[in-house]
Order: sequence, then structure tokens, then C-alpha cells
Amino acid sequence: MEGFKLMRELKMNYEQEVYYLPKETGLSLIETTTRDDSRISAKCRDAKVEDLWSLTSFFGYSTQTFVLAVNLLDRFLAMMRIQPKHLSCVSLSCLNMAAKVTEEECNLTPTDELIRIGQCRFTVSDLGRMEKIVADKLEFKSKAITALTFLHLYHQIALTHSTDRKETLSLEKLEAQLKACLCRISFSKAKPSVLALSLLRQEIQAVQSEDMLEIAYHIQRHLKIADGELRLWSERVAQCLSDYASPECSKPNHKRLQWIVSRRTAQNLHHSYRSIPELPTIPEGCWDESESEDSCEDVMSSGEESLSSSLGSDAEGRYFPQHMCRQKHHLRQHLDA
Repeated sequence: MEGFKLMRELKMNYEQEVYYLPKETGLSLIETTTRDDSRISAKCRDAKVEDLWSLTSFFGYSTQTFVLAVNLLDRFLAMMRIQPKHLSCVSLSCLNMAAKVTEEECNLTPTDELIRIGQCRFTVSDLGRMEKIVADKLEFKSKAITALTFLHLYHQIALTHSTDRKETLSLEKLEAQLKACLCRISFSKAKPSVLALSLLRQEIQAVQSEDMLEIAYHIQRHLKIADGELRLWSERVAQCLSDYASPECSKPNHKRLQWIVSRRTAQNLHHSYRSIPELPTIPEGCWDESESEDSCEDVMSSGEESLSSSLGSDAEGRYFPQHMCRQKHHLRQHLDA
């Protein structure tokens, strides 16, 4: 009976996933944007997603919060044409919106602290207005069907139907692998159901469970996922995780998130601890409805640098004092070495 309910839930989510996909044409425009353009490039987007990963881990937020934030960010960027200087406000808005949906209220980070620790130069009211803009444009209410949705269902189905208990699938490892993939915009083009199944199959092959591999084939047939489509994304997943595991890859885990910054950045953070941002706020009516839906006015000025770029070789200590940490539990290692 439990297996039947899981398969029915799986089918329902599969039929609804199309409504939560970013526009592929918008993603392609981002991928073809060069660094000299005034629009968001793929590299810029990927760096900001790594920042979101670091922030969610620092605040003790769940994987669900991170994945939902990335989904909102990609859908918004694929719909609206924004300039790089606006990206920090948009991404932090998506994170705050996701946290309000997935986290307990007592665990939510105050907005002013989120802005300060995110090293951003806009006000609380700016962030609030941007959240409203994102919510309105995406018609966002309280949920989205993501690859994590399917990953959890696949994992439950595999454990429910498997008779081989010698090796078990690590959901924590699967989630970490998903987060690594989401740091590349190319995976935003994959259907969530296919991306999650690609991750599951790879992990099943790693534990060498014929029993679970047969379950994965059954899931594929149940959802009518084409062999060619699954093979394509499985190859891309394998290559991404291989690249990510290499020592040359810059990872956002930052030594299990013992955040490190240079002396200059630490001094800037200290001086701005309770200061009011000097840059102008986002004016009301910042969206020009007379323009096409993929355009955005120049609504705010900023000079934010990404958290990733501030982590240099001149690091001199932990990112934040202990009293600033709001985590309720120990951070766990994201990926096996």
C-alpha cells in the first residue's frame, strides 16, 4: 500500500513539474551572454548560486530551502532581463522567500542580518519590494516541484521495494550531489524528474545494487522517460560530479563552511555591522509594464562582490564571530571527497 501511494504521488508530481520549469529560451540567452554585456551571464549566475549554497549552509537552512531558492532565481532570470548589479538583491530575495516557506519561523534569519552577512548594499525595504516583484512575476505562493521533490520520492520508493539491505542509498549524499549540479545553469534545462533519476542511477551503480537498479528502471518506465534523454543527463551528471570532485574545482563548502575572508573584507563587515546602506533604495513602480516581460528598469545601484570572490588566499580567520552564528545544528559535510 505504501509503495502504491508513493507511485501515485510520483505520477502527480511528474504531471505538474512543467509548470515550475524556467523558460529554456531565457536560460539559453543567459548562457550566450558574454562578460562584457550588461546582462547576467552564466558565470555570474553560477557564482551567485554558490553564494546561496554557502548562505543556506551557514544559517543551517535545509537543502529544500536552497533548491527552492535556485528554482525561483532561475525562473525569474529566465523571464526578466536584469543587470548584474541587481542580481544580489534578486538572489537574496529568492532565498528569503524560500526560507519562509520551508523553515520553521523560529529559525528564520532576520532580514537585516541576511543582508549584512550576504555583504549586500541595499535596504530591508529594497529586499521586501524585490520579493513582491519576484512573487508577482512567478505567481509564487508556497511551493514548487523541483528535482529534490523527485529525489526524495525515488529514494523512498527504492528503499520500500528493495530486498537488498547490504547497501543503502545515502539521501544526504544524493542531496549534496544535486546541489553541486544546480551550481551549473545547464542543469536548469533538465526536467527535475530526469535530473533526479540520473543522480539516483549513478549512486545505485556506485553501491552496485542490481535490486535497486531494477527499481530505477521500473520508475523510468512508469514515468515514460526516454532512454536517450536519461542517458544524456546521466552523462552530464557524471561529468559534473567528476569535475566537482577534482582538486582544481573551486567548491562553495569552504572547509566545511568555516568561512574565511581577507582582512579588508572583515574590516568592511565590522564597520557595516549596524550601518544604514548609503545607496538609494529601489523606487516604487520599478517595473515598466509597457516594456516586454523580459526587461527591467535600472532600479537600484550596487557594488556587491560575490561571497565566493571574497574568499582569497590572504584569509586570516573565521568569517564570523561565534555570537553571530544562528545555526541550530552542526553543519554536515556536503560531498564525500
